[in-house]
Amino acid sequence: MVDIQTVSIAIASASVVVGVIYYALQIRHQNRMRQTDLVMRLYSTLGSKEFWEALTKFMMIEFKDYNDYRKKYTPSPTGFSEKPEAIALSQVGVFFDGVGVLLYMKLIDVDLAARLFRNSAIYTWEKMRPIIEGFRTEGYPQIFAEYEYLYNEMKKREQQPAKTQ
Repeated sequence: MVDIQTVSIAIASASVVVGVIYYALQIRHQNRMRQTDLVMRLYSTLGSKEFWEALTKFMMIEFKDYNDYRKKYTPSPTGFSEKPEAIALSQVGVFFDGVGVLLYMKLIDVDLAARLFRNSAIYTWEKMRPIIEGFRTEGYPQIFAEYEYLYNEMKKREQQPAKTQ
């Protein structure tokens, strides 16, 4: 025969287990909502007029190689320049480098990032690569390393069929 005390202990234990499961699901949901909010804020930056002006300016510059880029757009020994083309490169690079950091740290979902940033990240990296490689050989070995990580992750997803969820 089961007494009331045993039944109440079983009910209390079951209530604690249900509460813990509910709390774990709520935390998981909140983390997903935070990630989504962060990605959408990044996406709104990507869609801003200021960013598109920088992106367009960068994508329209012409150069043969790193030395040609330096000669035309960053003639100072430091590599810094007030020229709009060099500033545009920095704006685009810093943005995608930041997305790469968040992706590397697993603070944003790779599939969501791929859906929103894949094409822009790939096209701009491929144009920017000779410039970045040149800066790396001149003493900035880690410049835009997370941007390169983002590019590599986006290229991996380019080879995979899109999820339909």
